[in-house]
Amino acid sequence: MSVNILAIGAHPDDIEFGCGALLLLERQAGTEVKLLVLSRGEAASSGAPEVRERESRAAAAQLGAEIDFLDFHGDCYLEYNPQNAIRLAGEIRRAQPAIVLAPHPEANQHPDHAAAGRLVRDACRLARYGGLMDLLTLPPHRVGQLYFYDITRHGVRPPDVVVDVSPVAGAWQQLMAIHATQAQTKPYVELQLAAARLLGFAIGVEYACGVYANDPVRVEHLSSITLSSRNF
Repeated sequence: MSVNILAIGAHPDDIEFGCGALLLLERQAGTEVKLLVLSRGEAASSGAPEVRERESRAAAAQLGAEIDFLDFHGDCYLEYNPQNAIRLAGEIRRAQPAIVLAPHPEANQHPDHAAAGRLVRDACRLARYGGLMDLLTLPPHRVGQLYFYDITRHGVRPPDVVVDVSPVAGAWQQLMAIHATQAQTKPYVELQLAAARLLGFAIGVEYACGVYANDPVRVEHLSSITLSSRNF
């Protein structure tokens, strides 16, 4: 079965904190979701790798999504190189997703986030090249759309696509709270909720999350893009 959405994160909590609310909405709509995590947070100040993996698996179970961990040489050692991009392209070919979600490729407080975003960006392109020798055993696949999510870049510039996540704000908070080891060093759950609250104000709702499009988003006509239900 093909996967509708493939969400990729560098660390065990990236997906839940960065786009967990969006995935909760998609699961409620019946969308199939798969998660790929590129490390087990080996360098974290809090939480042993096996504990962080358990947290991720528990979060995936609550989300109702399949999850896989890939060995990309550990936290803080994620390298942006062709070999890693090709390996991710293979995972994309196996999953056959319509949409891919990845961390934003611009630099932020953790180098792994940007490296993961750049690798996924390249992998989405490589996944469709039928003549790539390293992937000849897997059928080529063209991803419908690649979106980047924020983990800690809130407010740098407005997202290209903004979604009202107010109906799942409580469930999102519970999902993020599963990563209890990370809350020991910084109030990450509160930070993400505050950012979502601020973005929600911009579109007239309680909570909103956004993504950045790698390519222009095609619509049939302008009137298919609706404004917020609230007038302000």
